[in-house]
Amino acid sequence: RSHRHTQSALRFVLEGTGAYTAVGGERTLMQPGDFIITPSWEWHDHGNDTADAVIWLDGLAIPLVQALDTSFVEHLGTVEQPISRPVGDSLARFGANLLPVDHRPTGLTSPVFSYPYARTREALETLHRNGDPDPCHGHKMRFVNPLTGGFAMPTIGTFMQLIPAGFGSRPYRSTDATVFTPVEGHGRSWIGDTVIEWSPRDLFVVPSWATVRHEASSAAVLFSFSDRPVQVATGLFREERLQ
Repeated sequence: RSHRHTQSALRFVLEGTGAYTAVGGERTLMQPGDFIITPSWEWHDHGNDTADAVIWLDGLAIPLVQALDTSFVEHLGTVEQPISRPVGDSLARFGANLLPVDHRPTGLTSPVFSYPYARTREALETLHRNGDPDPCHGHKMRFVNPLTGGFAMPTIGTFMQLIPAGFGSRPYRSTDATVFTPVEGHGRSWIGDTVIEWSPRDLFVVPSWATVRHEASSAAVLFSFSDRPVQVATGLFREERLQ
């Protein structure tokens, strides 16, 4: 049912097609690998008019909001919110290196609330064709707010990285505990002294300041998220590349 809350939230689609999320009067149809934002205090609801199940991963800034004692929720009173914009409207307005001429930002979250995987995958593949991978990350990019160039969400950082087949990254660690889920490919990650074998739709966590390195047996794409924007804004974020 349509509701809103002060916790920012993300949806990352793991399996199935045809379900939708409605945010602020616009629906987006879900496809595997899509990254979808529910901004703080924005009306949203979910639905599925097909006969097939759709599964997605939720990530919310609940611990931070609870620690600050700023948790609020409100229900609209209807199953669905009124739809006032067509599918794809926000992506057309803000996701094509263009902005409406008279647009004035009203929040800290990206006005693009749905980032299609097809676009993300194409960008990663172009990087792979045209340059060498980063020694610690492969080809890694972060989702951004096109109005500011900053993180797409003020409390949750979101990332996508391509690890070429046979590539093994160098050890790395950072203070933002990070949740990972593979979208494509197979591989393994060394987290401290623990080895994690992974494949699509698995979930694993790299704790704060734990050393991690990845290796892909076939070309792999990993989605990840953390509280890095908060750490960066407060001057607490730290990272280290190891040999």
